[in-house]
Amino acid sequence: MEKKRFILDNGINREVKEDKIKELTELLRNLNEKGLTDDLKKKGLKLVRSISPLELSMAEQSLVEEGMDPSELRHLCEIHMLILKGELEKLQGKISEGHVLHTLIKEHELILGFLDKLDLTTKNIINMEAYDKNREEFKEIVKLANSLLSAEPHHKREEDALFPELEIRGITGPTRIMRLEHEDLRKKKRSLRDLGESVENIDFNEYKEKLSKLSNDICFELRDHIYKENYILYPTALESIDDKNNWSNIKEKCDKIGYCDFTPEECK
Repeated sequence: MEKKRFILDNGINREVKEDKIKELTELLRNLNEKGLTDDLKKKGLKLVRSISPLELSMAEQSLVEEGMDPSELRHLCEIHMLILKGELEKLQGKISEGHVLHTLIKEHELILGFLDKLDLTTKNIINMEAYDKNREEFKEIVKLANSLLSAEPHHKREEDALFPELEIRGITGPTRIMRLEHEDLRKKKRSLRDLGESVENIDFNEYKEKLSKLSNDICFELRDHIYKENYILYPTALESIDDKNNWSNIKEKCDKIGYCDFTPEECK
């Protein structure tokens, strides 16, 4: 049986079965091309009972290395949900308050709250017949866009403190995808803020059309992004970075980068 070896920072050889990686990689490719058909769902459920987050990350990385555009992997949210249901709870049971991953997960919870509010506010505006400057929803769109933009320290801690530790261990595909999504979402969040601030200067129907597109894109893509980090990237990090000193060093880097306006004090 073929195996792929990874040398972790503590010098331990960790073996991952390459035939399982190939099987999962083929499943992910088919899902990307055909969607979640009943047949693929059955195959996926059978395979993932013995799969680990690290192996899933390696399969995604394999697709990228074969030439697949990382953006094409964004549509795998459904299979991620099938594969890793319950993994977040397991992860949280292994880390304590103040751990780098604990803080990132708590911030995700608050960001998801912003998205829920954005969803609701957008729907309320779409149902309006005309612009009314006295309606709070228009101020709320700008406020929510700024709240989402204020998550930048969260993303920078991932990019500059956590991701490099994964990349020196050979796990580069997932971090490449996350960086790509961070940049794309930055642009869309800025566009949402700019649109919100310009509502009085453009046709209201045009405003609603642009708002609907931006809001839906941000909510879908950021929820999917958070899911992949919570259920794939963070468990992979905890499995791969298994030295407490490394996590202490990551935490020091995070402290230097700083935290979000909304980060709970006990998580810093």
